[in-house]
Amino acid sequence: MTLLHALILALIQGLTEFLPISSSAHLILPSEILGWSDQGLAFDVSVHVGTLLAVVLYFRGELMDMSSAWFQHVVKHQPSNDARLAWAVLWGTVPVGIIGLLFKGFIEQNLRTTLVIAITTLVFGLLMWFADSFANKNQRNEHQLTIRDIVVVGIAQAIALIPGTSRSGITITAGLLMGLTREGAARFSFLLSIPVIVLAGGLKMLDLISGSLPVAWGYIFIGIAVSATSAYLTIHFFLKLLDRIGLVPFVIYRLLLAAALFWIVLG
Repeated sequence: MTLLHALILALIQGLTEFLPISSSAHLILPSEILGWSDQGLAFDVSVHVGTLLAVVLYFRGELMDMSSAWFQHVVKHQPSNDARLAWAVLWGTVPVGIIGLLFKGFIEQNLRTTLVIAITTLVFGLLMWFADSFANKNQRNEHQLTIRDIVVVGIAQAIALIPGTSRSGITITAGLLMGLTREGAARFSFLLSIPVIVLAGGLKMLDLISGSLPVAWGYIFIGIAVSATSAYLTIHFFLKLLDRIGLVPFVIYRLLLAAALFWIVLG
């Protein structure tokens, strides 16, 4: 991997981790189209650390409020909106944790193909368009989640283990279908990403520690810095523009991306 490869891949990860366009679909394109070699496990860990830093930094105020409220609820049995949101994030992570542990090997061996990514990019892009078409009628935000909302969005996040689905895309879609506003669905999606990125990065870290491959620390620091910066800016501007532009531009992009992937497979 060269310096240019590291910069581009870290930028791609930072942009696509939180945009509803599928990071796995984009990370497969450089290898398929340009013939780039695999970036390696250590670099994968670095960009996960970068995106985690970005989302924690962006939501630092909310996370502090949620943590304090959750503690007050557990210790003093004092319910609050922030405590309910903290519980929603925790319970919403359970499905992806269970499915990930049970089917990680199967997914890695059987579903990480260009054809699967092309199909999921197309199908879940169309579903996102359907959900967004009703979003203007939605009124509830992330502090008004019901148990049913949490279950549906949590299951949707587990489905995102299939490459090409887009974790942010399908969780925002599920939130919209359950009646959340665009911003409410996106904010809950981004908060849900924190434990998921910790779990995914932790598993990769264990694999890295158990291996004996050399680590290019320069590329590691580049991966963290570039992915963190691009991810932070992505979250900021996505939330600023979401109500104004909706999700249709991302749907169109997904359809074009799916077409490109089908061309790679069938061309």
